[in-house]
Amino acid sequence: MTTDLLVISASNGENLKLAQRFADTGSARGLASTVLDLTTVDLPLYTPRQQANQGLPSQLPSLSQQLDAATRWVLCVPEYNGSIPPVLTSAIAWLSVQDDDFRRLFNGRPIAMATHSGGGGHTVLAALRLQLAHLGAHVVGRQLVSNAGKPAQDNSIEDLIRRLQNIPYHPLA
Repeated sequence: MTTDLLVISASNGENLKLAQRFADTGSARGLASTVLDLTTVDLPLYTPRQQANQGLPSQLPSLSQQLDAATRWVLCVPEYNGSIPPVLTSAIAWLSVQDDDFRRLFNGRPIAMATHSGGGGHTVLAALRLQLAHLGAHVVGRQLVSNAGKPAQDNSIEDLIRRLQNIPYHPLA
């Protein structure tokens, strides 16, 4: 089953609430939208030793299939010490070693980014943009930064989804 919009949350707090707002807005725009809470996916911390000793985690194929079935993604991530949350970094690492093409899931994929962070959020989005571009994704130029003093506005969420919809998805082999 194909999902038009997969909204991925890399925390179970405010970013999960933000992810749900994106999914609700996508649904209101006629998109089949789903939220994926990465904190519920039981993946061990990626290390080469973990991979060599234990092999690929049993939940990796279903996570990969869910990501692959979605045309577009929104990533809602908090800033952890000025960078990407460990749950997302580890998931990307596992996904990149599951087959010979580490960029496969990301190549050509339209992705928007948002954050609700106490620490500002600009640094995590800059780091994430670099990583996603390296993996071949088409990252929307506009991003959403919110916090307790500056909540996400509905019109900003709608604009990001509109921009995301305007990027065609052509998976690259």
